[in-house]
Amino acid sequence: MIVNTCGFIDAAVEESLEAIGEALAENGKVVVTGCLGAKEGLVAKVHPSVLAITGPQDTDGVMAAVHEHLPKPHDPYVDLVPPQGVKLTPRHYAYLKISEGCNHGCTFCIIPSMRGELVSRPLAQVMQEAENLVKAGVKEILVISQDTSAYGVDVKYRTGFWRGRPLKTRMTDLCQALGELGVWVRLHYVYPYPHVDEVIALMAEGKILPYLDIPFQHAAARVLRLMKRPASAERVLERIRRWREICPSLTIRSTFIAGFPGETDAEFQELLDFLQEAELDRVGCFAYSPVEGAAANALPDPVPEPVKEERRKRFMQAQARISEAKLRAKIGKTARVLIDEPGVGRTQGDAPEIDGLVHFKGGKAGEFADVLIERADEHDLYGRMR
Repeated sequence: MIVNTCGFIDAAVEESLEAIGEALAENGKVVVTGCLGAKEGLVAKVHPSVLAITGPQDTDGVMAAVHEHLPKPHDPYVDLVPPQGVKLTPRHYAYLKISEGCNHGCTFCIIPSMRGELVSRPLAQVMQEAENLVKAGVKEILVISQDTSAYGVDVKYRTGFWRGRPLKTRMTDLCQALGELGVWVRLHYVYPYPHVDEVIALMAEGKILPYLDIPFQHAAARVLRLMKRPASAERVLERIRRWREICPSLTIRSTFIAGFPGETDAEFQELLDFLQEAELDRVGCFAYSPVEGAAANALPDPVPEPVKEERRKRFMQAQARISEAKLRAKIGKTARVLIDEPGVGRTQGDAPEIDGLVHFKGGKAGEFADVLIERADEHDLYGRMR
């Protein structure tokens, strides 16, 4: 068994260690990989009987361990890997990773120390993978990285080639090309750099989905400085207004941290005020969790655990009211839905596993359907196929 781990926050470390223990109890022969493997000695100390430990992005290390402990039998049915590779998502959607690592120094994050600085994949390679996925039946491509907006910064937006024409290794050019594949293209983990405005224009033209996942994290200027995050609430609100003018159907998803070290009651209220004014469509909030090795651990005035959790709950209650009002406005309208399983699907404004769902009767996984919306709650829509 191969266990892929996360080492980002303490809760993820605990969950990863538990998963390794479960795998050992079930199987006994376990190879560990992923971010937790990069934390030297940690896995071996808790689970000394694992066969091998590798870090993130170490496919060769994992396969070397597998071949060492499990000689590969010849099997004509599995010896040939399909052109689109082997993916773990359902047949109709897939994640497309365009880069690895991050150049930011956010004080609550240790990703750069685990995964290194930004390394962008060659554009031709990314587009070849995307084409292979579409040929294999994928209807929705979810573009991911640690910082999607920074794609190509490390190679100075070097020119690549796709279908015989030159394209820069840049988010806008990549989105333009992906938009030609005839499938849903959804962007995740986008920093609000100026060139994001160009991508909003592509959304308005219907080239890619009008969906933007931007982790704003907070709204109070002092807290953002402590986090070493860019932007300010005023500029963010101004840009959101402009984006919605360009693309009225835009869905904005974001994540926030409540209870960051030093966050005052007044600064948390600033965050709530921002939420009311921004009226974001999809929002998640985490109570601040210290991460071993993160610079934020040294900040003064930590917020007590009960206060952090109380602020998180208040935040999510406020967002639930906003979400419910936005979804109620969709009643009586027809939504284009990608069906994940019979009776359950997602609109253009819903990413798999993190956003809302549309409930109805019938349909087949991987197909599109038009659903008349008849009812809504805080997060989901309900209707019937037309």
